[in-house]
Amino acid sequence: MDTRDLNESQPSDAKPMPPRITLLTMFRLGLYQMGLGMMSLLTLGVINRIAIDELRVPALIATGAIAMERFVSPARVLFGQMSDAKPLFGKHRSGYVWIGAILFTLTSFVALQVLWQLGNSLQTAGLSAPTYGWAIALAAVFAFYGLSLSASSTPFAAMLVDISDEDNRSKLISVVWSMLMVGIVVGAIISSTLLDRPEICGAEILSYSPGQTEQMANIATLSRTINPVFVIVPAIVLGLCLLATVGVEKKYSRYALRSRAANHEDKITPASAFRVLTASPQTGVFFSFLLVLTVSLFAQDAVMEPYGGEVFGMCISETTKLNIPFGVGTLIGIGVTGFAIVPRLGKERTTKYGCLGAAVCLGLVILAGVVTNPGLLKAGIGLFGLFSGVLTAGATSLMLDLTVAETAGTFIGAWGLAQAMARGLSTVIGGAILNLGKVVFDEPMLAYGSVFVLQAVGMVCAIALLRRVNIKEFQSNAKQAITTVMEGDLD
Repeated sequence: MDTRDLNESQPSDAKPMPPRITLLTMFRLGLYQMGLGMMSLLTLGVINRIAIDELRVPALIATGAIAMERFVSPARVLFGQMSDAKPLFGKHRSGYVWIGAILFTLTSFVALQVLWQLGNSLQTAGLSAPTYGWAIALAAVFAFYGLSLSASSTPFAAMLVDISDEDNRSKLISVVWSMLMVGIVVGAIISSTLLDRPEICGAEILSYSPGQTEQMANIATLSRTINPVFVIVPAIVLGLCLLATVGVEKKYSRYALRSRAANHEDKITPASAFRVLTASPQTGVFFSFLLVLTVSLFAQDAVMEPYGGEVFGMCISETTKLNIPFGVGTLIGIGVTGFAIVPRLGKERTTKYGCLGAAVCLGLVILAGVVTNPGLLKAGIGLFGLFSGVLTAGATSLMLDLTVAETAGTFIGAWGLAQAMARGLSTVIGGAILNLGKVVFDEPMLAYGSVFVLQAVGMVCAIALLRRVNIKEFQSNAKQAITTVMEGDLD
């Protein structure tokens, strides 16, 4: 069957092109990413800090459990393909976004309760079989959290492709991903305010009994203060998700007009989508680039709050506030990049310069620890955030260019898989290097510094991979593969 028949068979009174999204709609969509930023702060900013510093869970165990959120990321490809092929509630993307959001907001509270049980077991029985059992349970909860997040965020990203055009996509990405940083900043302010309690800071949090060999964190006091945070913030996030997405796909989506398979969803199988996905060698090149870049960018996520607590003596509320300079810096970087830098320098050069700048700023973070200067630490984190925003905007724009309408969800799922797997690896690698550093070095600063040095080296490796990315080659190969699939699988 000739693919032209698909177009010729369309009714003459086909729906007109949907309206272009406005700047206000872009900011509205950004509310979803704002919510994700707030949720990431709870998992990596609060749970991770409490587990490592207060509950004394070994860093590799804590980060390994949290990383399960990312290691289930192969499901992103499946959820992306499902949103391409199987509409939910009459729409390709929105239903998946809503159901996933309900599940991941509920699961975050469950994860915290399992962490308290892990801490209790560690205090009473040490690193015993029951303690490892609770660690496995925590990993399982985070795995379900990751599946729920994938079911929501991958169709959302595909929806951004559906509702935008090539000439306004970089602006949309800048606005939406800027709101992610707004979420981190707002979440840091809300969380630090709720956690700014003297009874959970310093010696006040410790308890002692004759049966203990050392003072330990008072888990009952911790839970009374922190549990409400994991009720209030997720409820806000769910509300933001609904406010951001209800009605947007119906009004603005161009999926039905762009995709030659839009009226043949049942024929777009995972196998045919995978054929399009793997048609170009550039898919593997870009996947590798995203993997290395993301590991290098986020390895500090698992150690930054513990770094502030152990090296600088900061309280939980203070280390939570470290996300503010990072978020503000990233917000500025993403906003300026999408509207000013990418149009002038191009996506590849923008991403390259962002990587170089981030590597240099990691040196400031290390220097701050050497001289124990909290002000320099915040400045270094802020500048690191700025260049992180530059490279994130550049790399994300590249990602959406390496996507085709017929299988947008599948491609977004693949790129999301690379990023999520890398986030998981970065969390585990950060914890493992920190553990190893504490064994090798007597000085905590050197252990934490080794993580930051590894990140800087990774940034340079990412630049080398970026040079091999060729968008024109990808688009040519993908179009040819789509034609083959349509002529064969849709016949």
